[in-house]
Amino acid sequence: MAGNPRIDDLMARFRERDRTALARLITIVENRAPEAVAVMEQLYPMAGRAHVVGITGPPGAGKSTLINLMIARLRAQGRSVAVLAIDPSSPFSGGAVLGDRVRMTAHYRDPGVYIRSISTRGSHGGLSRATREVVRVLDAFGHDTIIIETVGVGQTELDVMDLAETVIVVLVPESGDSVQVMKAGLNEIADLFVVNKADRPGADRMKAELEMSVHLRAGPGWRAPVILAQANAGVGIDELLAAIGKHREYLEMHRDQRRLGELRANELLEILTAEIEDRAMRALRNGAAPELLNAVRAGELNPYSAARRIIEDRKTLERLLSGEHRERN
Repeated sequence: MAGNPRIDDLMARFRERDRTALARLITIVENRAPEAVAVMEQLYPMAGRAHVVGITGPPGAGKSTLINLMIARLRAQGRSVAVLAIDPSSPFSGGAVLGDRVRMTAHYRDPGVYIRSISTRGSHGGLSRATREVVRVLDAFGHDTIIIETVGVGQTELDVMDLAETVIVVLVPESGDSVQVMKAGLNEIADLFVVNKADRPGADRMKAELEMSVHLRAGPGWRAPVILAQANAGVGIDELLAAIGKHREYLEMHRDQRRLGELRANELLEILTAEIEDRAMRALRNGAAPELLNAVRAGELNPYSAARRIIEDRKTLERLLSGEHRERN
């Protein structure tokens, strides 16, 4: 927040590409600290240059191996890379079960590569919001390519993948994967398909099925290519990067300014809703409207009536939104 010496110091170091400052600002944003909005206000104008690539698919499809090789190729081209791995939460600590350093260890000491895990913490809508903001921090730091990796193919992945400009769905030839991807809705959001472990039986059949599903998509526009790969052997990586490059060129040529405007407006509503929620929760926990809160706890007043009274009481509402109770214990 303005005038906060700690945040001012972190921002100054961040602008000098200090990776420790980057890590600390990400933690502030991910944890929805009171300073998070002020941090994002400063970072927002610095972002907008990176290409954000989402990689999803069922567990065991070889996503991390694929990303390892993508990083190596991109670094050979002189590009800086950030990887944001969406990991399942530990039921005990709330932290990520799969650590940053366990994955992609070959690149850990490379100053041009930054790898971070973000825990789902049982969150859905909150996860997509936190992911968007962490991606923006990584973008503002100056990374050329940001890769978001998710662990599966559920609704959370669909929400997170919506943040990426280019979405890659990684599958393996085993039966059932093609059915699974269709049910999950990833067929509609995939910009590229990769059939990994293509030396296994059924790879050509799966490629043909996916190409048919792409062909049957309604309307004009980008048609997702299907790439056969063997990540363990380094096969198909160059073709994948070439396809990513072509998709980015397509996006540049077909920018829909009206859609971009709607996305910005939706982001405003999401930020506003989240900030009101955060401020209200902090204020209520720290002494705002104690009579109403105690009446709800005692079962003397239902939550809907209590919420209506707060909204209709301008003085209480102003105290809630002003963050007046934020620093109280």
